[in-house]
Amino acid sequence: MSSVSPTGVAVGPQDGGGPGEVRPPGRMSLGGFSINIRQSGIYIAFALIVVLFSVLTDGALLQPQNISNIIVQNSYILILAVGMILIIIAGHIDLSVGSVVAVTGAVSAVLMVNYGVPWPAALLITLVTGGLIGAWQGFWIAYFGIPSFIVTLAGMLLFRALTLTVLGNQGIGPFPDAVRTLSNGFTDGYFGNIGLGPLGGADLFSLLVGLIAVAGMSAAQWRTRSARVSYGQHVDPFPAFVLKLAAGAVLIMFLVIQLARFKNLPWVLVLLAVLVLGYSLLSTRSVFGRRIYAVGGNLQAAVLSGVRVKSVVFWIFVNMGVLAGMAGIIFAGRLNQAGPTAGGSFELDAIAAAFIGGAAVQGGVGKVVGAITGGLIMGVINNGMSLIGSPSERVMLVKGIVLLAAVAFDVWTKRRAGTAAR
Repeated sequence: MSSVSPTGVAVGPQDGGGPGEVRPPGRMSLGGFSINIRQSGIYIAFALIVVLFSVLTDGALLQPQNISNIIVQNSYILILAVGMILIIIAGHIDLSVGSVVAVTGAVSAVLMVNYGVPWPAALLITLVTGGLIGAWQGFWIAYFGIPSFIVTLAGMLLFRALTLTVLGNQGIGPFPDAVRTLSNGFTDGYFGNIGLGPLGGADLFSLLVGLIAVAGMSAAQWRTRSARVSYGQHVDPFPAFVLKLAAGAVLIMFLVIQLARFKNLPWVLVLLAVLVLGYSLLSTRSVFGRRIYAVGGNLQAAVLSGVRVKSVVFWIFVNMGVLAGMAGIIFAGRLNQAGPTAGGSFELDAIAAAFIGGAAVQGGVGKVVGAITGGLIMGVINNGMSLIGSPSERVMLVKGIVLLAAVAFDVWTKRRAGTAAR
């Protein structure tokens, strides 16, 4: 005996659900354990890629120093991915972020190195500059009606030329110690080092941060589950829910312990954690976040519902400019100079991170955490293939295949859901 869900998908005991239970399309059930392949597939793929390269590198991939290197080396791409996912959710694209990274890094270098502006003021001016660049592009897209592809393609050329003009076609550095610490530095061992048996020693403060992160994740997941139950939506059986929480907690604590064994938490990881938390709340808990999804999901319906579409589009590009400015500071600080070739292909990496992380080509779908996961997948591939001595052309080949596979998977799951609904 099967029942029919509101989406038209028949659900019955053979599907892993009881009579009358609603199970959305795209969800696979193995016994009592249910997996949404569209939402969870990226995390499963990430785990498999990590395991694969751990085996291929004889465990070198998961060594404390290497994990820290992966985070620090990909921090600016992850920052860009946070802003890019919001733009893609809204149904747009930004091809200029690499050039914006370059020009904002150049502005920060000129201010701090050439004019001696104190670094806090210089960083603030740089972020404002990024916001103004985003406002310039957002105006043409939102209020003048030029497609974002064209505007940001023009911006890619315009801001690259501006970078060369600002720098005089030469690198400028070095940066103040505070900026370099933000890009490459680590938190201090505030509470001292404690023993962890066979794992060695680790900073107590870092471990406490990890425990707080686990508690926050658990509370958020519990709140989401409770809300779904109250609305009569499908949820995993409680044992499966606990198992997922436990897996997430183990992953977080493993990462924190490995980092604490090296040089503690990188400051860029702290910055990323704040950004991920803030933008996850913005996209899922705020009115503005829901409007971003509405604009990308169904533009006409959003207009008829009273959403100020032009304002939403304008502000997500302003936000992208600010985050590109932040990435420009981080990248320039890591290299200890601003160069005319900075930011090359960063826009492609950020876009790839968003699509690999589950964003839909048509817009309306995507998560900040998914974009971060997509960026980490690219970083692990780069790092793992470097450790095994693969040439650069092979790395590009694998990254291209992964991107194509991610988009193909998105298209396949949509067709599968549409077929099931009919």
